[in-house]
Amino acid sequence: MSARALTVRGRRFIRGERTVVMGILNVTPDSFSGDGRLALDDAVKRAEAQYEAGADIIDIGGESTRPGHLPVSVAEELERVVPVIRAVRERFADWPISIDTYKPEVAREALAAGADCINSVWGASDELLAIAVECDATMAIMHNRERPYDGEIVDEVLRALLAAARRAQERGLPEDRIVLDPGIGFGKTPDQNIEVLASLDRLVALGYPTLLGTSRKSTLGKLAGRDRPEERVFATAATTAIAVAAGIDMVRVHDVAATRDVVAVSDAIVRHWRPRTWTE
Repeated sequence: MSARALTVRGRRFIRGERTVVMGILNVTPDSFSGDGRLALDDAVKRAEAQYEAGADIIDIGGESTRPGHLPVSVAEELERVVPVIRAVRERFADWPISIDTYKPEVAREALAAGADCINSVWGASDELLAIAVECDATMAIMHNRERPYDGEIVDEVLRALLAAARRAQERGLPEDRIVLDPGIGFGKTPDQNIEVLASLDRLVALGYPTLLGTSRKSTLGKLAGRDRPEERVFATAATTAIAVAAGIDMVRVHDVAATRDVVAVSDAIVRHWRPRTWTE
């Protein structure tokens, strides 16, 4: 049976009701999008601005995953993210927080500091799954490869994610705490990214909660002729609308306010959603 809801910090986001918006908070000096925040006060202000703009969840990361990025040690990543998570949790007691990491040590400390969700760009290792089960956390599992796949990419993504989801359930993680992300921009060529985006309905059909992260990605820049990541807001908006139409549950974005507009209109058309203030 397909999961009917996505549960984070006691909040049940009913699948198919509306699109959940995950705001990105990079606590790094080398974010590809140029929006990294290292100072604690700046990071908390950024989180506050995203919540006020309509983010449902904040995803905090301390290591860039852009092409050519420099690896960060566990100690340095912890030093970057844990104080921010604690401060954001103190400021916003009831709002969901995600930790963007694939390192078990960082995930454990982040959850202890107040995070609710692990968002791993390298799938679901046994160690990460054990931590998610132990801490009753939600786990976002992304498809990734060291090198682009030579075969049919959509089939590869679906096979890998379904296997990961089933393994997560076998290890005790409930279905409504497993989120699948096709990994746009990770281990794929630009053409393969487009193929995956054209087949999002097949990902949704697997039955698990789903997440899409296309925000400001280089493939969108190539298509739109936009070299600067901050100029790719409208290109990102196009993929967001397509994601809603396909049934994707959550979108991970830098530009929360613009995305809220996109999902509000798309959800109204596709999912019959209406704002609380709606009157005929």
